Amino acid sequence: MTRILDYNGRDAERTATVASIIALRKATKQFAQVTASTADEAAAAEAAGIEMVVCMASAVPAVRQGSSRVFVTAAIDFGGAITLDELLGDAFKALTNGADAVITARRLDTVRRLAEEDIPVMGHLGFVPKKSTSYGGVRSVGKTADEAAALWQQFQRLEEAGAFAVECELIPAQVMAEINQRTGMATISLGSGPDANVMFLFSSDICGDSPRKPRHARAYGDLASLHKQIAAERVRALTAFRADVASRAFPNESEVSPIEPDELARFVQSLNGN
Repeated sequence: MTRILDYNGRDAERTATVASIIALRKATKQFAQVTASTADEAAAAEAAGIEMVVCMASAVPAVRQGSSRVFVTAAIDFGGAITLDELLGDAFKALTNGADAVITARRLDTVRRLAEEDIPVMGHLGFVPKKSTSYGGVRSVGKTADEAAALWQQFQRLEEAGAFAVECELIPAQVMAEINQRTGMATISLGSGPDANVMFLFSSDICGDSPRKPRHARAYGDLASLHKQIAAERVRALTAFRADVASRAFPNESEVSPIEPDELARFVQSLNGN
């Protein structure tokens, strides 16, 4: 745990810092990153020893409420911001709300503008979901020599723009290994093999909460079954309640407030005008 001053100048402790993430470039250890959108998910990540979480910028206050210690990266390009100034404003707001860094898949000018303000910024390369139509659908990016070479050029341009780290999504593992040896950015692998500084999976995939598990993911839990049990138990309880209402079995004497007989008598007399 490292003591820092957060963006608001307040004392805080963090499981990771920008400096320690960059230092992974020369280390053999890896950090783990998961998604979080609620206080409960963030608290669970901290309790599990996860160093890093990523969330939508709007979820930063809830995530920070759940954990004051995990390294929080806020995605700033999902809230409707269009211009550089709007994105910059969203980045500052995320940091003020408790984020440690921001991530964006927008053009290099955005990364450069944020970096100029000393905002720790991550990029997103490889398969970018919002651009999937340009790839012809959901697929790995970099499966040909030409495509891998173009991808490497994107890594170089992103680093030159000022990104300190990059999320690498659905890049062939061998291509990722070669790039990881050459880039100066910290690398975060989402379905891009083991040769990266940070291993990243969605919490919903890890916990078995997703209806469909991606090829690159591994389920360590089975929340989907628990949710089904909860849904069935909810229906069972509501059905039983409805049946008791129909049979006038609810409420019983233990579930209502009593009144002393003499007090009730006085009340009835008052109603009768006595």
